[in-house]
Amino acid sequence: MGKTIPYFVLGLIGLGLCILSGRFLFHVPLRGSVVVLIGVSMLYLLVALGIGLLISSGVKSQFVASQVTLLVTFLPAVMLSGFLFDLRSMPIAVRLITYLLPARYYVALLQTVFLSGDVWSVIVPNAAASLPAWT
Repeated sequence: MGKTIPYFVLGLIGLGLCILSGRFLFHVPLRGSVVVLIGVSMLYLLVALGIGLLISSGVKSQFVASQVTLLVTFLPAVMLSGFLFDLRSMPIAVRLITYLLPARYYVALLQTVFLSGDVWSVIVPNAAASLPAWT
């Protein structure tokens, strides 16, 4: 708990800054509920921190843990989550890999809450699918 709580709080602060900058600097509409956005973000943050704890418990040094975490979580999350590239334009083999990444479901949740509103038929399955991906 001592290793997780500070990063969880930092993640929530970063979330708040991203919401404010998206809303007021870039004029992205927030059509959904802020409570839903914070709830699904907390869920994703817990999953991401759990992956980090799992990796850090399996290696000896902090440097190796940071390198493995970068390769296992950050790069796939950026490249295969649907954030940069449309998932429908990816080859089927690569698209199948994206189903293992929690970031794929989180990006879909962010897109839905920001642009469409609280569409529960999208929110519930994506929130539920992000849990068993790594837990």
